Amino acid sequence: MESNGPEAFVRLDLWLWAARLFKTRRLATEAASGGKVRLDGEPAKPGKRLQGGERLSITKGEERIELTVRALSARRGPAAVARTLYEESEASIAEREARREQRRLQPRAAPVKRPQKRDRRKLAGLKRRGD
Repeated sequence: MESNGPEAFVRLDLWLWAARLFKTRRLATEAASGGKVRLDGEPAKPGKRLQGGERLSITKGEERIELTVRALSARRGPAAVARTLYEESEASIAEREARREQRRLQPRAAPVKRPQKRDRRKLAGLKRRGD
């Protein structure tokens, strides 16, 4: 069901999946049910009828994506086609890039390692003295 006619519509969860914003339709449904998707500023249910020109706000983890629906599709196709279904706002793109750069510059925590034999013996000695 690809169409841009005035009476054309697609379920929100189906469109989110077809636009490749979520990997599975179930994830798209759960995001909409959980309040992570807003349609024109209002929380949207998965079965909401989506029409062209509407504005969506999608929260995925720490990311927030603001976009406008350009075309409707109920079929998941190639990524190049999926990108034509929506237009992301300039502010949203700038915010995501800024967050990505901030994460890149943030120092990473050292991986937690298991104590080696010597360390385990020291810990055991401390525990014995503490009893």
